[in-house]
Amino acid sequence: MTDTTHELTVTRLIDAPREAVWRAWTDHGEEWLCPRPWRAEVLEMDLRSGGASRMMFHGPDGEAMPLQGVYLEVRPGERVVSTDALDPDWRPHGPFMVRVDEFADEGGGTRYTATARHWTAEARAQHEAMGFEAGWGASADQLAEVAKRLAAGGA
Repeated sequence: MTDTTHELTVTRLIDAPREAVWRAWTDHGEEWLCPRPWRAEVLEMDLRSGGASRMMFHGPDGEAMPLQGVYLEVRPGERVVSTDALDPDWRPHGPFMVRVDEFADEGGGTRYTATARHWTAEARAQHEAMGFEAGWGASADQLAEVAKRLAAGGA
């Protein structure tokens, strides 16, 4: 049995085929990655094991929050594992979590699950207090909106 003590998870059953959800996740990150009124700017998304992830989240009052990390595992249409424990140059830095995004067919739609795995109970509690449920939940809902639009033939 897997120890989930230090995990936080959101899951959604999205009324869209997995390929539309995957396309929304990979090609439309700026539309869903952070909850509105914040916006995401995807600077680099080298979606392969060892590839770099660099983003900037912009707040409504001019805030700028840089995020960077490395993709550890990429199984297209199924699973992406990334971490902020390493920067794209393989230098360790202030680890906060390992992120796991999973996509599975379910009932004509897609079960999307995003999990944040933390090193300690304190880091998990800090992330929860920052508004994990509301923030990641809103992002998952925004992902669903984009996937449904794509599934309906939208761009």
